[in-house]
Amino acid sequence: MEIVTARLALRRPGPTDLKTIFAIHSDRQACLHNPSDLLATEADAEVLFGRWDEHWRRHGFGYWVVRDRESGRTLGFAGVKVVRFREVEVLNLFYRLDPQAWGAGVATEAAGAVVAWATEHLPEWTVVARVRPDNVASQRVALRAGLIRAEDLDDQGEDGLDWIFVLRRPTATA
Repeated sequence: MEIVTARLALRRPGPTDLKTIFAIHSDRQACLHNPSDLLATEADAEVLFGRWDEHWRRHGFGYWVVRDRESGRTLGFAGVKVVRFREVEVLNLFYRLDPQAWGAGVATEAAGAVVAWATEHLPEWTVVARVRPDNVASQRVALRAGLIRAEDLDDQGEDGLDWIFVLRRPTATA
């Protein structure tokens, strides 16, 4: 399964992506707002890939590799996975890019494509983005992807307070 946008192609990760998983998740700048995600070794990247791959096997979706369609260069990762949030299963929206890809709208385009995919294929699920209060760029991505700020759901995460953004649900009109 692949998601294609104007500039990007998103595909399921494979073992050939281990070096990129490690490169991005061991980059202190890429994990600045979520230091608990920082990987120390390539073995850690193998464990992370194993979790991602198991999610794909179990659910048929997960985190995708984000590539530039023109160059084929891997820019990062974006997707959704099933997590428990306040005793309810939701889809966690994730996006993490190589810092060299920041500032060009890649995260917004990838996250928007993932949210559109989830809305079409998993309409019964709530999509949640957990964003650190000082990560203004990530907040903008969540909003541009169609989520709204849900202050009443803010929660403590592994790295401190998480601001919560949720997918805006369309309401039926009569």
